[in-house]
Amino acid sequence: MDCRRLCHSRSKNGVALLAYALLPLLVATAPCAAKDTGLIFVSNEKSNNIIVLDPKTHAVVKDIRTSRRPRDMHFDAAHQKLYVACGDDDVIDIIDVAKLAVVGKLATGSSPETFAIDEDKRRIYVANEEASSLSVIDMDQNIIVQEVPTGAEPEGVSIGKDGKLIYVTSEVGDLVHEIDATDGHVTRDVVVGTRPRRFAATPDGKQLWVTTELSGEVYIIDLASFTVAGKIEFLPPGMRKSDVTPVGLAMTRDGKTAYVTLGHAAHVAVVDVPSRAVQSYMLVGKRSWGITMSRDEKLLFVANGFGDDITIIDAKSRKPIVSIPVGRVPWGVVIDD
Repeated sequence: MDCRRLCHSRSKNGVALLAYALLPLLVATAPCAAKDTGLIFVSNEKSNNIIVLDPKTHAVVKDIRTSRRPRDMHFDAAHQKLYVACGDDDVIDIIDVAKLAVVGKLATGSSPETFAIDEDKRRIYVANEEASSLSVIDMDQNIIVQEVPTGAEPEGVSIGKDGKLIYVTSEVGDLVHEIDATDGHVTRDVVVGTRPRRFAATPDGKQLWVTTELSGEVYIIDLASFTVAGKIEFLPPGMRKSDVTPVGLAMTRDGKTAYVTLGHAAHVAVVDVPSRAVQSYMLVGKRSWGITMSRDEKLLFVANGFGDDITIIDAKSRKPIVSIPVGRVPWGVVIDD
């Protein structure tokens, strides 16, 4: 029997009741191990778990208990492991994607929030919020091999196109650092808006877009000169400027469209990348935060931190399809596709 068909059959027949505070969730039995399962993984900061959703039924197939305050998540290249930064225990949990279980941990600095993986160099670069540092972890030895001092409260991490440079935001310093990946020294800084958070790089590697939460903008950095090349402001209809707090950022592979979550404004902005024009706004849940796309870029997934749910959006029509209850204070979403 086809494994995916068997998994789908089981998800219909086996359910159990699970409670988060006052919220009941239907939990289906775990699926078969298979690559590109389409499973949806949601990290929940306050319930200390990863909720795994079936991509078709949206039923919960597994509640994976993690270390405290799970936030950023990334798969390895083979999608055999899922790495999860857990801020209150100063570790990255390692989840076996086939078993849907935590099978290991990596030590980090204090309060890891986001990270990036360089598979070629077998390195994980971790922004440690309270330590004001970037930990460099050797993926084969599972140890920290370098600590790089940064500005206060680093968050966003991005690896340059050729892997030679690392970019890190400092929320308190209103800075973006450029760091040499070989020796770990900061080569250049650029001042951006207030409280810079996350990155998206254009596919040609020439620009780095960064959300600035408290100034309500996206700053565009020219990477050759390492200067600000422009900025984009947002104001959804009926919202106050003070509600606009951009955090999450995703860009299509062709570099034509960017999606920006606007935090307390409860919208996602659609931006034409070449013209930098805001094309439209999509209403989502309370405090829209993390955002990701399906591999075919037909669907968007948004974590709504104060709604305790995620919103799935049809990218073509730019309309929400469904909102799904998850755990408490969802931070981010990744898809096994």
